[in-house]
Amino acid sequence: MARAEEDRPGADATSALGALLGYRAYARRWVFLLVLSLLNFSNATLWLSFAPVADTIAHHFFLSTKQINWLSLIYLVVSIPSGVVAIWVLDSVGLRWATIVCAWLNFAGSVFRTLPFLFIEIQDPFPFLMGGQSLCALAQTLVIFSPAKLAALWFPEHQRATANMIGTMSNPLGILVANLLSPALVKKEEGIPVMLGIYIIPAGLACLLAITCLWESVPPSPPSAGATHSTSEKFLDGLKLLLRNRAYIILAVCFGGGIGIFSSFSVLLEQVLCVKGYSNEFAGLCGALFIGFGVLGALVLSLYVDRTKLFTEAVKIGFCLTSMVYVAFALVSQLQGQTFALATLCSLLGFFGFSVAPIAMELAVECSFPVGEGAAAGLVIVLGQAEGVLVMVLLTGLTTRRAEPSVSTCQDGQGPLDWMGECPHLHRAPKGTSEEVSAWAPHHPLQPWNLPSMGPFLLVPFALLGVCRAPKGRGCRGGGL
Repeated sequence: MARAEEDRPGADATSALGALLGYRAYARRWVFLLVLSLLNFSNATLWLSFAPVADTIAHHFFLSTKQINWLSLIYLVVSIPSGVVAIWVLDSVGLRWATIVCAWLNFAGSVFRTLPFLFIEIQDPFPFLMGGQSLCALAQTLVIFSPAKLAALWFPEHQRATANMIGTMSNPLGILVANLLSPALVKKEEGIPVMLGIYIIPAGLACLLAITCLWESVPPSPPSAGATHSTSEKFLDGLKLLLRNRAYIILAVCFGGGIGIFSSFSVLLEQVLCVKGYSNEFAGLCGALFIGFGVLGALVLSLYVDRTKLFTEAVKIGFCLTSMVYVAFALVSQLQGQTFALATLCSLLGFFGFSVAPIAMELAVECSFPVGEGAAAGLVIVLGQAEGVLVMVLLTGLTTRRAEPSVSTCQDGQGPLDWMGECPHLHRAPKGTSEEVSAWAPHHPLQPWNLPSMGPFLLVPFALLGVCRAPKGRGCRGGGL
């Protein structure tokens, strides 16, 4: 497996020049990519396994919807402090050991979540569910930063965007499976243990492959000139360079905001739709379409960018189109019976939004040279997780519990969350009338759109920032912003 792999015909000149300079692409790079992709996939399924059936989980364990939300939100919270450590691990310890540690954390977390079903005497399952999710969250900070570094260290330049796409899009592919599999398995509360058990399988397989198939962090010979100088800066020096790199900061703010809003969308989608009478199965389908079309868009866009090198243009256009579709979803989601429109909007949202993710990640690495790939990609993700926590806390904190409407399909036993903002002082009755006192009670909607519509409006300025022409990053590997 140590032999060099032939490049595609369109890259003959690059391949010949690389051979003269001693550059070599090894076939086993695809094994490394497979292990990393499976691990990323498994971690994503564990993250979102509860969200598509949040109401059923809450009813079974006698938990509140806020507690169920925290089972997903803990991923974002844990990743902020541990993300900095993960950046150091990737750039200092090496990609192989980082992947093995990540695989063990992911597998241990998946098993820890099932303990309440193995021991009948456990009365409060929430600490075990949260503990398992926390271990998986620690694993996420390692695996989600790795595709950009793997692409830079093991793949030739004409394959880097594609490799980054495969590794990065395995995460939303896991979200897609969770959106479809969880509602299918948990039609009744008796299916919850089966669901938790099934999600252990890919975690265990990824752990086994990481231990047996990964033997080195870097190839014996670099695949490109960029890989020769990879991770040339020390950890702290690299962070200082990133904070002084204006092009990188603009990209990090734009892309990080998108990560935060997409995370909130994935977690809260079922809770938003069930209020208007949409089933868990339909919410799962919308989430699956969101991810499925995102993977398709990422594949198409990555192949296009690999050939044209139009990184910046692709990211800017993607941000703008995503903003417009998100605003449309926020409005349509408050209407009943709009299944086709919602499914279409979720598909477009994934196609325009998720397709930008691997391109933006590769662009972050390109415009941050000579900073290590782990630091360049990791800081963007950490910022995105922080913005995701802010958005989720804001949205869930501004909701209220109301009497369950007749159209609601929410099953958490507490009445659905009301996603419409309220203000008791907007609709005061005429002075002196009998309705004056009751009119001040907090029962009047503030506006006819729901609070998740704040997400798109938060994304709009990020998109506008992306449209602005940014300066070139210092020492860009291939053009940068």
